[in-house]
Amino acid sequence: MTNPFLSPLKRVTSNRPITLFSFSLDLKALPSVVVCLVTVGVLFLSSLKSAYSADIEKGRQKAQLCVACHGAGGNSENPEIPALAGQTAQTLSTALYQFREGNRKNPAMSPFAQNLSNADMNNLAAYFASEKRAISTHTSSVDSQSLGPELAKQYNCVQCHGPLLLGQQHIPRIAGQQHTYLLAQLKGFKAMTRADMDGNMSSAASVVKDGDLEILADYIAGLNR
Repeated sequence: MTNPFLSPLKRVTSNRPITLFSFSLDLKALPSVVVCLVTVGVLFLSSLKSAYSADIEKGRQKAQLCVACHGAGGNSENPEIPALAGQTAQTLSTALYQFREGNRKNPAMSPFAQNLSNADMNNLAAYFASEKRAISTHTSSVDSQSLGPELAKQYNCVQCHGPLLLGQQHIPRIAGQQHTYLLAQLKGFKAMTRADMDGNMSSAASVVKDGDLEILADYIAGLNR
């Protein structure tokens, strides 16, 4: 099934090129043709933006169902449950999509996502992405604070999740994420029991030593950025 959360441009350009019309071009008319094409392009992209826009207020209303587990505004206080506030919107919408389609399974999330429409998922993602992440209450050990930065480079965490581990596009923000949740996900990726959209995390985690997994989770959970 096509993932509806790919960017509009990717979805359009992933199809075969379509010839809309053909004509012979008078070079003298080229400037006018360029202006016309640019105008059409702007209007087309504007229509795509409108079609893919999300409603933060609707997401806020829907998110009332999420407070019991993920905390007010998506700031979880449970070390086993991830914080959603300040997460990248594409990460959130993709996760909800995976739960809805059964690629990821969870006793609480699977039933919740089952009846979500694409619009619901985009609205929820936009809302939580707009919320401010609370300061992490996790205190990393001295050893983790010392070894963590180099391990994050060694195992390519910063290459994908960004130099500050704040995420980008569909790659999640992990800085300040709940410790127990982080460690469970890393172990799941290493054991290849955790759903992985593109296989990158399973591949990356497969070479991480068990002891280093513990250090990375402890270090990353304590980051406040």
